Amino acid sequence: MNPKVEKALNEQIHAEFFSYYLYLSVSAYFTANHLDGFAHWMRIQAQEESIHAMKLFDFLAERGGRVELLPLDGPTREWASPSAAVESVLNHERAISERINRLVDLATAENDHATTVMLHWYVSEQVEEEATADSLFHQVKMVESSPHGLLMIDRELAGRPAPAADPAGE
Repeated sequence: MNPKVEKALNEQIHAEFFSYYLYLSVSAYFTANHLDGFAHWMRIQAQEESIHAMKLFDFLAERGGRVELLPLDGPTREWASPSAAVESVLNHERAISERINRLVDLATAENDHATTVMLHWYVSEQVEEEATADSLFHQVKMVESSPHGLLMIDRELAGRPAPAADPAGE
């Protein structure tokens, strides 16, 4: 395994596990604010982030690379409002997309075709992640001054199903 790509994949595993922590923290925030549907949705999203991290973990191991788990900082715990919490998720997803794009650039520059192909799944996934977070942010922003509207969104988010446990993402 190319050492530069190996290092970058380990850093992405770290970023995906931080995403897991961030979504759990946002879930805890919503739980504390009695918005259990939002909390459920964020918890399911945290599970997805763990699956994303493990997919990279397994890929790196399959390619003969060494997985190096890096220490995680604690995420933010409080936000000024539900829309601020969702906005932090949206901004985080945008940052993850940038990281994935840089990883694709690196793998391409290093002629690591297997990694480039594997990362295409993440590129597509990030389009979906950003679109979902963007939509949720704008919906919450629209009803920010309406507790009834917020409760309607909360009720809708409570129905989100858990992700498939397949770490291959298929």
